[in-house]
Amino acid sequence: TKVIIMKKAKRFLLIPLLFFLCFALTACGKRNNQNVYQKVRENKQIIWGVRADTRLFGLTNVKTGKIEGFEIDLAHALTKQMLGKDATASFVTTTANTRIPLLKNGNIDAVLATMTITPERAKQVDFSKPYFPAGSSLLVPDNSKIKSVKDLNGKTVLAVKGTTAVDDVHKFAPKARVLQYDDYGQAMSALKANQGVALTTDNGLLAGIAQENPGYKLVGGVYNNAPYGIAVNKGQKDMVDHINKALDQLEKNGTYDRLIKKWFAGIPGFSLKGVLK
Repeated sequence: TKVIIMKKAKRFLLIPLLFFLCFALTACGKRNNQNVYQKVRENKQIIWGVRADTRLFGLTNVKTGKIEGFEIDLAHALTKQMLGKDATASFVTTTANTRIPLLKNGNIDAVLATMTITPERAKQVDFSKPYFPAGSSLLVPDNSKIKSVKDLNGKTVLAVKGTTAVDDVHKFAPKARVLQYDDYGQAMSALKANQGVALTTDNGLLAGIAQENPGYKLVGGVYNNAPYGIAVNKGQKDMVDHINKALDQLEKNGTYDRLIKKWFAGIPGFSLKGVLK
């Protein structure tokens, strides 16, 4: 008898649990399927996924606790251009591993975080037009004889594990030896210790490293194009269209060029020629 009662009790407990799960899944589905542009227009707010550890693009100011950089300023400008002067831009810190899951879960409305447009990522998200002409470049000491990626053949170049720059070097300088490090701090320390003749990664990231390390410069321009785009959840055409329209307007009214000059002018070896609109 006790067994029968316990089975009935478990059955009655499962019923409300199933109702709860169905409700949660339905709510989650609605959140992920909603029109993001309509939501941000109603809320007068866009929640941007950004970097907080990337100099010049998005870096936390230790004094103020606020994230500062080109992408942060661009997010503010895009928000007001899309939604009006009284609209606000909010920020959620993301990493390369968390930005797409946060987007998929509806925690953020768009990703503006040094995200390279790739065919693989385009299967999961929709991209805006490119907003920064990123690509692999080289950072060398001021007195270096390295002029381009072809000069790396037969020499040792430094890179960070998991970056596209590793494959890029092998493609353009097949006889170069590549030493890989866990992060840019370690790779830069190796360059200072003459363990390699150059450090390679995206030009914008190298610009930030050069700004922080006097005595080093970018050379060779961009040897493999990998532009950054703003990512939104798959199927959010309205949001992409309005972001693209806003980018066009910021380029036409001079806001884009002003922000580029603010953050990238005067960095040794970084050419504004291919970046300014």
